[in-house]
Amino acid sequence: MPIARAHALLLPGLGVATLCALFVWSVFVGVSNISLATLLASGWADTQVQVLFESRVPRTLALVLAGAAMAVAGTILQMIVRNRFAEPSTVGTAEAAKLGFLLALIFVPDASIALRLVAATVVALLVTAIFLRILRHTSLQSPLIVPLVGILLGGVINAAATFIAYRYDLLQSLATWSSGDFSMILRGRYELLWLALGMTVIAYIYADRFTVAGMGENFTTNLGLNYRAVVALGLVIVAVVTAVVIATAGMILFLGLVVPNLVSLVMGDNVRRALPWVALLGAVLVLVCDILGRIVNAPYEIPVGTMLGAVASGLFLYLLLRKNAHLT
Repeated sequence: MPIARAHALLLPGLGVATLCALFVWSVFVGVSNISLATLLASGWADTQVQVLFESRVPRTLALVLAGAAMAVAGTILQMIVRNRFAEPSTVGTAEAAKLGFLLALIFVPDASIALRLVAATVVALLVTAIFLRILRHTSLQSPLIVPLVGILLGGVINAAATFIAYRYDLLQSLATWSSGDFSMILRGRYELLWLALGMTVIAYIYADRFTVAGMGENFTTNLGLNYRAVVALGLVIVAVVTAVVIATAGMILFLGLVVPNLVSLVMGDNVRRALPWVALLGAVLVLVCDILGRIVNAPYEIPVGTMLGAVASGLFLYLLLRKNAHLT
């Protein structure tokens, strides 16, 4: 018991310490040579401080918030769909959010960011609901059917968005929403992500309900819970988080798929117990990929979406083969 209790206290502390160390490292990595030594030597000169607090700190905060929120959104979506391969980029939610931004930009060119966010959230909700309806009428003999249907649906939506963007000369905007690049994050351009943090907190508050919903509609109803209300809340959380992250930095592929699966291998399917670890690992993974992207080809940068896509896709293939091995 004392050993188990020591491990229970040590692991969270180690995880938080790792996140803090990566946060500090991220703040001092970049083209501009900024370190504690240079700050002290220059007497906290205006230029150094400006780069630090106008660019580096906001960027690092954005990475942490986006990584944690997208990983949590993936967990909630997997519980709702009851499939380990569900994630905003594999069920069409991310593509739908991009389409919503595009439609808002076309029909209301002077719309505020709040109105564009609402449009993206509504379209993402609609498409995700359509995806769930399709699954109800599909024979799910294999768990791989779910991501296959979602990827096909996302491909159709992405093709429609590309056609509309080409028609209205908005291909550059569409590419920006698809990049997953945090290099342009400055103070005043990342604050929407605090809304994603709020959605993450709500997800944790209702974590037990999502755990029950993951056991099926009949089981949830027998326990006296409104299954449709729980699913609706989960879809709102996923849609808002996806829209906010895409509006801020673009799509972050496969993060919400890989991180929940890695955590579930150790923590199981209890959402309340696993969710803090999912958020922590999501933030750590995004920070690591961003730091590597700034170091590998310095002074140039590789977008975090590219780095994360390479790492997460490899892990995704491993999960596919591992799950398939169990099925066969």
